[in-house]
Amino acid sequence: MKKIILPAALAFMLFGCTDLGKTLNDVNTAVQNSTGTTVPLTNADIVQGLKDALSQGATNGSNKASAVDGFNANPRIHIPFPPAAQKVADFVISIGMQSQVDKFVLTLNRAAEDACKGAAPIFIDAIKSMTVSDGLTILKGSDTAATHFLRDKCAIALGVKFKPTVQQSTQKVKLTEYWTPLTTAYNKIPTHTAVQTDLDQYVTDLAVSGIFKLVGDEETSIRTNPAARATDIMKKVFGSKDNPHNQ
Repeated sequence: MKKIILPAALAFMLFGCTDLGKTLNDVNTAVQNSTGTTVPLTNADIVQGLKDALSQGATNGSNKASAVDGFNANPRIHIPFPPAAQKVADFVISIGMQSQVDKFVLTLNRAAEDACKGAAPIFIDAIKSMTVSDGLTILKGSDTAATHFLRDKCAIALGVKFKPTVQQSTQKVKLTEYWTPLTTAYNKIPTHTAVQTDLDQYVTDLAVSGIFKLVGDEETSIRTNPAARATDIMKKVFGSKDNPHNQ
């Protein structure tokens, strides 16, 4: 297959002139249509294809995370009893409060599921900011390179967005009604040091981490499974014969 070379001027601006020949060889891209005709993969194609992939991955990941049991029933992102307070769980379980611990853990996961409903606008803003340079780096990166780009762009913003929702959610699901009896039972023992845990921050951090795991799963599927590519431009970009992931 004959390669279509990216414009030299663009490559020069992006990478400099010290090793221009190698750089051009690294970013050459082309695809073949159903008739076998070579079709160039342009810079605009790369960026749009990756934006489509991120939009699809972010949407699907957010929907899965925010669904009922999106966190609670998924062992990869399930939020456990706070490790820093595990001694509380161990103690109250030993005195017959297993069901209260289980209900408490369930409310943690419900709060995360609720918070993830607000992720979409932040993801969309980050995706819009993708440049040609970002696109070329992502295309040749790992199976979750686009997800890493998204994390770098909006993890902090997601945390800021999620926390008030988590706070509202923990109030709605009456989290403290489950937490207070557990800590009270533990803290009333004279030999125990009182335990205080920022539950809202704990849930927020794991909600952000969990949603990115799901977005990463979606990206990996798009890169490796042609059937997962929902748009023509995604099929073109990720089906490129010169895409490193197809070699």
